[in-house]
Amino acid sequence: MKDLLFSTVDSSSLPERNAIDPKYTWDLTSLYPSREDWEKSFDSVNSWIPEYSEFKGKLLTSADALWNLLEFDEKLSIELDKLHLYAMLAKDVDLRDNDTQSLYDRISALASNVAAASSYIRPELLTMTEEQRSIILSDSRFSVYQHFFENLLRTKPHTLSEEIEEILANSSQALSTSSSVFSIFTNADLKFPTIQDANGQMVEMSHGRFYAAMYNGDREYRDRGYKAYYQPFMQFANTMATNLSGHIKAGVFRAKVRKYNSALGGALNRYNIPISVYDNLISSINQAIEPMHRWTALKAKLLGLEKIRPYDTYVSLFSDTSENKYTYDKSIDIVKKSLEPLGEDYAQVLNAMFEDRRVDVYETAGKRSGAYSSGSGFRTTPYVLLNWNNQLNDVFTLTHEAGHNMHSFYSGNTQPYVYHDYTIFVAEVASTFNESLLLDYLLKNADSKEEKLYLYEKFLNNVTTTVFRQTMFAEFEKMMYEYTESDKPLTAELLCNEFGNLYAKYWGPALELEPEESYTWARIPHFYYNFYVYQYATGFAASEALVRGVKQEGAPAVERYLNFLKSGSSDYSIELLKKAGVDMNTAHPINAVTQKMNEILDEMELLIEN
Repeated sequence: MKDLLFSTVDSSSLPERNAIDPKYTWDLTSLYPSREDWEKSFDSVNSWIPEYSEFKGKLLTSADALWNLLEFDEKLSIELDKLHLYAMLAKDVDLRDNDTQSLYDRISALASNVAAASSYIRPELLTMTEEQRSIILSDSRFSVYQHFFENLLRTKPHTLSEEIEEILANSSQALSTSSSVFSIFTNADLKFPTIQDANGQMVEMSHGRFYAAMYNGDREYRDRGYKAYYQPFMQFANTMATNLSGHIKAGVFRAKVRKYNSALGGALNRYNIPISVYDNLISSINQAIEPMHRWTALKAKLLGLEKIRPYDTYVSLFSDTSENKYTYDKSIDIVKKSLEPLGEDYAQVLNAMFEDRRVDVYETAGKRSGAYSSGSGFRTTPYVLLNWNNQLNDVFTLTHEAGHNMHSFYSGNTQPYVYHDYTIFVAEVASTFNESLLLDYLLKNADSKEEKLYLYEKFLNNVTTTVFRQTMFAEFEKMMYEYTESDKPLTAELLCNEFGNLYAKYWGPALELEPEESYTWARIPHFYYNFYVYQYATGFAASEALVRGVKQEGAPAVERYLNFLKSGSSDYSIELLKKAGVDMNTAHPINAVTQKMNEILDEMELLIEN
């Protein structure tokens, strides 16, 4: 998913933006030829806002009244999206620039004003009766809105009176206190002990140093770093349990008020995802967990251990023999070749992304860290931000973000505005689909046994963190809510016992559990996101199933996949995936992942033996 962290690198060691060849930087003139044009558009949108009041209370008085509102809202929203995109891209190339920061602040305020002025639309439309809906949809102008109204009205049983909705809106900040406390406590107040690092230097443990330690080849240092990192979480376990319990109680409260049978049902209802999809993910992974246990055992064998410990699970077993050989220009060719199975049209659109300067490539002073694709824009060309360092991971990041970019382009240029964007449930499908094709291409063209082993390990670690670990979190999260809904207190002891048991189950008999690992629940921010993590696993599994289909069927599967990329939100996410060839209510997507794991483990064992 998109990295939201800002760079803390010393900007003095980085080149300024004007030192970079322009062909490696964004060209924003396709959005607005000049800043003056942006300002003119901003003024126009600002002047349109009062017109919302002219439609209030009249939406259902006639088809014409509703149509005029929808046309007006769409016109304003398209221009607002474009304004926001330009401001965001201009800001992110240099976060030190007060002028572009001001630009972004202004558009954020404008968007807030638009949201306030148009806030009556949804509640007013939800008063629509079936008779009114039938009359409206009988007008040919509204034919495209069939799914829109269906999706809107299905939430009607969970939409409350205007007075109660206002109370809930006003209480949202109070109900999110636990999440705020977690963020402040873990990022500002939590103090970690000082330990000796792998080089003999005394360093204070931190979140960043913890992850660096877990990848370090010095096992004694990994052990020290692991225990030091968990020490404060264990010390404040009761506080963390109470805080997490408060967050979950808030979620249960919201679900009850909105008349959902469970907090899980309420969270999944946003995108109309059946609870059976969530349950199927957990049950399918539990039934197909053997490849994960096999990978654990192979790790132990390669590390020369009878059993691994939790601090051994991330250390690299093989080296990247291709270090620093992936220049950006060479990597463009690699990505293009790896995506050739998707056909000529895909290749042409992808090539335009590079040729039209829609990728900002290199790290420069003040530039936002990480990588992202700018997302769906209606009839606009999305952009990609990178911070390139000539590493293999950069190549995977490039194809990952290109996947998002192509999904956004196809949806934004195929669907009407009302459906031009896609939901978070399917957001990671196109990106991980591209990564899978890239891995296949790199393996076919690997120069050595060592390079193949490194690539195999990269895939297996990705499956471990994206599918198995996130499903384990999803299973634990569901358990916590069910305990709360049945009035069972979430004590630190209960949480530790349940998480420790799950961790041991997922990693298998070749892992020896450390007491510290049972406290992992206390440090995971995603447990404050309300049933979010399962989508990492479902998105990855769906993409693997789609890639397998392309390999086995060829053109028909490619056509289904491209139609999926063009679908935006024109149907429910589950239905769009079904049309592409993946039913997330079955074990098929999970089996596609675990089958590939077994195939790769077979190949690894052969290479290691020979």
